[in-house]
Amino acid sequence: MDTFALIVTIAVALGFTYTNGFHDSANAIATSVSTRALTPRAALAMAAVMNMIGAFLGNGVAKTVSEGLIETPKGSSGMAILFAALVGAITWNLVTWYFGLPSSSSHALFGGMVGAALAGGTKVYWDGVLEKVVVPMFVSPVVGLLAGYLVMTAIMWIFRRANPHKAKRGFRIAQTVSAAGMALGHGLQDAQKTMGIVVMALVIADVEDYGDPIPIWVKISCAVMLSLGTYAGGWRIMRTLGRKIIELDPPQGFAAETTGASIMFATAYLFKAPVSTTHVITSAIMGVGATKRVKAVRWGIAKNIVMGWFITMPAAAAVAAVGYGVVHLAFL
Repeated sequence: MDTFALIVTIAVALGFTYTNGFHDSANAIATSVSTRALTPRAALAMAAVMNMIGAFLGNGVAKTVSEGLIETPKGSSGMAILFAALVGAITWNLVTWYFGLPSSSSHALFGGMVGAALAGGTKVYWDGVLEKVVVPMFVSPVVGLLAGYLVMTAIMWIFRRANPHKAKRGFRIAQTVSAAGMALGHGLQDAQKTMGIVVMALVIADVEDYGDPIPIWVKISCAVMLSLGTYAGGWRIMRTLGRKIIELDPPQGFAAETTGASIMFATAYLFKAPVSTTHVITSAIMGVGATKRVKAVRWGIAKNIVMGWFITMPAAAAVAAVGYGVVHLAFL
């Protein structure tokens, strides 16, 4: 039963990674597709490859997820907690994908972990949740908004005398690089989150010891599933990010992607904080758009997106808590 529970939990974790990929593929490529810098399929293929590479560039975020948010639960109830956390995260991903809302897969996962841990009587490291999740959840969008505005302002000043058509053509090419950087950062951040969950499952099942390095098969499987999900593409969310917030041109797309990628690399390497790629790129797009004029950003759409961010963790936590209760009644 323990081996079966481990296999099921890992399978569900990889399923979450797949939903993460198609839910968040828009983060990396929506701006490039909307400005016609890349065709949708070419953009998705590039993002899938860069996601795969990014997954192998570090393990700080995985360590935070596996050790810094909840106490590693024990036994069959521990595996049930992880299973319920993943079910909560997947449910929220599918709901927000259906409505085309670019919510955070990361915060859905963290909300699921906290909700399932509380329902299962496992200790939650509230200091870790506050420092590594809640604070970055508020800070990263503000940084994204301001940095996007400043980067776009600098671009407008540097190219103020350039031929507009030549400049746009150049930035369309440059967007290939910035979109690749965004996809690389997405792989670095989001594949590691699932790696952290799988490592927890292996520790609970006594296959791995606490603090052991992440097995290579875990890295490969998480990277592959994220890439496959990314290539499947989340077209509903792509329309929201690429068109509904603001109509982007190539310089704006380049500025937003460069800003988003820089923030994701900085938070992963400097702070080992699992930030939301969704929060970062969405706020960067808003900041970039505000340089045109503040009213150019469709703030009503932006408000709905931000409200979705705030309810993501509690909603996923509630689903996970109910999920744990069902599993507990049925199997434990």
